[in-house]
Formats: sequence, C-alpha cells, structure tokens
Amino acid sequence: MPTATWNGAVLAASDDCIVVEGNQYFPPDSLHWEYFKPSDHTSVCGWKGTAQYYDIEVNGERNANAAWYYPETKKAADNIRGRIGFWKGVQISER
Repeated sequence: MPTATWNGAVLAASDDCIVVEGNQYFPPDSLHWEYFKPSDHTSVCGWKGTAQYYDIEVNGERNANAAWYYPETKKAADNIRGRIGFWKGVQISER
C-alpha cells in the first residue's frame, strides 16, 4: 500500500493511488487532514491544469507547498482530479 510520510507522521495511505509522471496521487479520503493547511500557492501544467497546494505541518514544523492537487483538470487529467500528490521531502513507500 503506498504510504506518504514526513517528519515521522503518516500523511496518507491507500491502495487506490494513481501514478502520473512518477507521482502517486492519493484519494482525498486517504489523507490525515490534521497535517494539511491550505496554501495560496498555485502552478500551471500545460496538460493537467492549475494546481493548488497545501502546506504540511507536523510536530510544529512546516513544509510549505509540499502537497498539491488539481481541483479542476483538463480532460487528459480527469483521472487525478481532486487527488493529492507530494514532493519536497515527503517519502512515498510501500507498506
């Protein structure tokens, strides 16, 4: 089961991940939402759309913009709409 961890905390775990461009996209119901804080940061992907971000906070430490999602996607990326991807030191492992 793919599991996302950072700073000793499990952020998400699910057998229902979708891999796109080497990134695991987790379904929203697999997240431990207490670690996620909305961010104002956005970025644009030419074929997926505009991504919005979350900061991750664990044990008083913040990892800014370490999780992203596409609330709306272009047609080619419909399969990841609303799912969350990670980077910036978040470890993805099989458990």
